Parts: sequence; structure tokens; C-alpha cells
Amino acid sequence: MACTYTCRVREMTAFACVFSALIATCVMLQPASAKPGHLRVITDGNWEEILTGEWMLEFFAPWCPACQQLQPVWNEFAEWGEDLGVNIAKVDVTEQPGLSGRFIITALPTIYHCKDGVFRRYQGARTKEDFLSFIDEKKWQSIEPVSSWFGPSSLMMNAMSALFKLSMFIRHCHNYLTEQLGVPVWGSYGIFALATLVSGLALGLVLVFVADFVFPSRRFASDYHHRKLPAGQVRLLQQSEDEQEADGEEEDDEDEYGGKTEEWRRVGGANALRRRGVDLPEEDT
Repeated sequence: MACTYTCRVREMTAFACVFSALIATCVMLQPASAKPGHLRVITDGNWEEILTGEWMLEFFAPWCPACQQLQPVWNEFAEWGEDLGVNIAKVDVTEQPGLSGRFIITALPTIYHCKDGVFRRYQGARTKEDFLSFIDEKKWQSIEPVSSWFGPSSLMMNAMSALFKLSMFIRHCHNYLTEQLGVPVWGSYGIFALATLVSGLALGLVLVFVADFVFPSRRFASDYHHRKLPAGQVRLLQQSEDEQEADGEEEDDEDEYGGKTEEWRRVGGANALRRRGVDLPEEDT
């Protein structure tokens, strides 16, 4: 019995060794691909990580043929990231519309190089050797960096990112109304038009209230100024304003009276000339 048990143990050990050798052989024969830790995925939640260190960032879309052609090369390039001391990452613009607006992606695929928050757009050939030489020989130093006004962390690009997110949110709402709730397309457009009108009116009212609060009218500003002055200065100021108003009324009356006097003089002169014109022929006769 002991001999039989020993033989079975040996057979199982030999089988396990052969099975492990087969698995190792299969793994070694598999084509090389980027390890999960080598190729990073950047989203709206972790994009600020690229502001430190050196990065190569690819913007792609799954439906883009050129992106599909570049993907194997980008995966091979990602394997060299650790040796070169550079982080290799990718961004799916269909899933991250905010980053698409933040970097102003107008063509796919688009590749950016980033070194400590300074961004440069890669315009060279798209092979693994060209990517490696671009990093190893520091060819990125000859490329003009993106202006700080258009940098992904600038105020302008933050607003652009929010705009792209809003557009994607509106698209999702439209799809939900038409596909899930069965609302007609024209009905969905009408709902968005009404929402735009209401939000515009509300924003206009808010701006009017803010402007009136920051820059009050002269009437209310005068009352506020009077309330802040002492009582004696308020009385003197009120008397001065009353005197100015009285002087203005007198000047208006004088102007009106002077105008009427001038008119009477012109009418009287015309009548006198008319009478003289009538009397002169009688003296001749």
C-alpha cells in the first residue's frame, strides 16, 4: 500500500511539472503587449496627474480607423515607458468629453507631450522608433509649447471643458427623452428651447439685480448718501439743492419771458413797417 501511494504521488508531481512547463511555454510564445501598469488611462477625475512628471498622451476614439491602426504601436511604445522614465497614457474622447474640450481636440488621433505642466503637440511620424527617439533624444525641446492662455489648466480651458460636458449632458438627455420615454424628436427640441428661454430670463433677472445692487441709480444713491451724512450736513446739502433748483426755475422763466418779448418785438416791428408802407402812398398823392 505504501509503495502504491508513493507511486501515485510521484505521478501527480510529474503531471504538475509538465502542466506548469506548458503554461510557461504558452506565455512566452504569446505576442508582446502593453502591461496594464505601463499604459495609463486618463479621465476627468485624474487628469491633473499629468501636470507633474513627463507624459506622452494619446487622444483616440474606438470608432476611428487611424486610432485603431495606431493602438498596437502605442501599446509597444508603452512597454518602454519605464525604461525611458516617461508615463504613457491614453484618453478616450467618447468617454471623456471634458478633456476633449480642455485640450481642443479637433483631429484623431492627437498626441501631446507634457513635461511638468508644459504641453507640446507631437507632429512627427507615428512609429515606435520615432516615439522612442522623440523622448530619448529630447526632440520635444525644439517644439514651441502651448500658450498658457490655452493650457489645459487655464481659466479659458476650464470653461471650454465645462461647455463640452454640458453639450454631452444635453445629448444624453435628448437620447433619454427620445429612446426611453418615447418623446418625438421635435418635442425634445421644444423642451430644450423652452428650457433655454427660461434659463435666459432667469439669468437676465439675476444680472439686473446684481447690476442694480453694485451700481444703484442716482435717486437711490443720493438717499443712501444722505443717510450716511450727519444731520447738519444733510440740511446744508438739502438747502443747496433747493437753491439750485430755484435758480434753475428762474432761469427757465427768464428764458421763456425773453423769448416771448423777442417775439412781440418782431411782431410789433412788422406791423409798424406795414403801417408805414400803407401811409407813404397817401403823402405822395
